[in-house]
Amino acid sequence: MEGRFPRLWTPDREQRDLRQLVLHRHKLVLIRSRVKNELQHLSLNKGMQRKRRLWSQAGQQLLRELPLKKWAACRREDLLGLLTMLDEQIGKLDGAVEHAAEENPQSKLLMTQPGVGPNTALAFVLTIGDVGRFPRGKQVASYLGLIPREESSGGRQKLGAITKQGNRMLRSLLVEAAQVAVVHDPGLRKQYRHRCHQKPKAVAKVAVARKLAVRLYWMLRTNVAYPEIVRIESSSGLPLVGAS
Repeated sequence: MEGRFPRLWTPDREQRDLRQLVLHRHKLVLIRSRVKNELQHLSLNKGMQRKRRLWSQAGQQLLRELPLKKWAACRREDLLGLLTMLDEQIGKLDGAVEHAAEENPQSKLLMTQPGVGPNTALAFVLTIGDVGRFPRGKQVASYLGLIPREESSGGRQKLGAITKQGNRMLRSLLVEAAQVAVVHDPGLRKQYRHRCHQKPKAVAKVAVARKLAVRLYWMLRTNVAYPEIVRIESSSGLPLVGAS
């Protein structure tokens, strides 16, 4: 009655429906990855190792020409049929996600960051929602499960693996986006290489994903696009938010 309880943010019906679009596409991509792994296994058993080149037209032809026994050949044909079907379905969903991201001003803002495409941008906007409910970027990283667990006692701090709480799909998309961002973003690439000298590459990727998530949060909070947000980050005299 006194209005002292904070109001919780809940997505509207349109946002919930768009979440289903992004989630459905993500699930189909995971299934496609499993199908590709099975086909790679078949080719490796016959001594053919082409890695990503297996999905080229020449690689597909070589895969179909592999001499296999009856049921192995049946498995190959079924998997190739599944792969073709999944490619068609995911292609349609990619177009729908791209259209939805282009119509959303916040998603378009996030896509100015190198490495962040329509899927990651739209998923971030739909998951975070009202950015005003997060006072700091560290809380966003905690909300997404990208901060390490802490087990400290007796004045001794011990950090473990990340908590992995929150939205698993968005966390996975951010790690994938971080791998592309380190190629095109000089600042993130420098941090990634620095981390690789001290930690395994997997840990360095997660650290860049956490940095990327915080940057995307501030881009939404301040309505500032890349590379202006990088200039603000590198200048201690420029505040990220106003006095309000």
